Amino acid sequence: MFRRTSRLLLSLVMLMAGAVVGVGATAGAAHADSCYTWNRTLSQGSSGSDVTQLQIRVAGWVTSGERLSYDGQYGARTAAAVKKFQAAYGLSADGVAGPATFSKIYALQDADCTPVHFSYAELNKCNSDWSGGAVSAATAKSNALKTMWKLEAMRHALGDVPITISSGFRSRACNNAVGGSATSRHLYGDAADLVGSPSLCRLAQQSRTHGFSEILGPGYPGHNDHTHVAFDPSPYWSAPTCGI
Repeated sequence: MFRRTSRLLLSLVMLMAGAVVGVGATAGAAHADSCYTWNRTLSQGSSGSDVTQLQIRVAGWVTSGERLSYDGQYGARTAAAVKKFQAAYGLSADGVAGPATFSKIYALQDADCTPVHFSYAELNKCNSDWSGGAVSAATAKSNALKTMWKLEAMRHALGDVPITISSGFRSRACNNAVGGSATSRHLYGDAADLVGSPSLCRLAQQSRTHGFSEILGPGYPGHNDHTHVAFDPSPYWSAPTCGI
């Protein structure tokens, strides 16, 4: 908690310093974040790995059924997601990622790039190295990071209430042990089973507007005790008890 508070204070100080010196076309030059540092303002037409890093962090701020691409191209959909992120955190919602936007992101992420309210350990209760799934260990871990940022957006939209994850990445052995489907998205690292409070139906309903393309919850076979969210190339939602 002390470390996160210190990071927030540091981000606020750097933002104020940037305003004093008149930071304009560049952003983050005076700030070295322990995870990732942006060194320029990004807007529609920008491209590059820094855009991809931004997309990872705002992909949970989309419209119902929408999925933001991690393609490094700052198009209209990325701008719209940035606007929603900015509005959600009380920033000027202009769709341009500059000092204020980056400072907020810095305050929201830990040194390993995970959002402050989630951790890799929560997304992998199977093994320590992310191996044995349907994709490489590196891809599974990268997918889990993207899932965590979507959950961070969802958590904030729900009023900053805790979200509990009962299962995330699974190797084939872990998946077989719990009777998981042979095609489960858990094998790819981009799935999370949610339990507890808020209610399972509230979680299923809310997840529709945070970039998840696979949502399975109460009323769907085997899902009356959790809500499953994932990124599936073939979108599918089913939680009949919740009206989905």
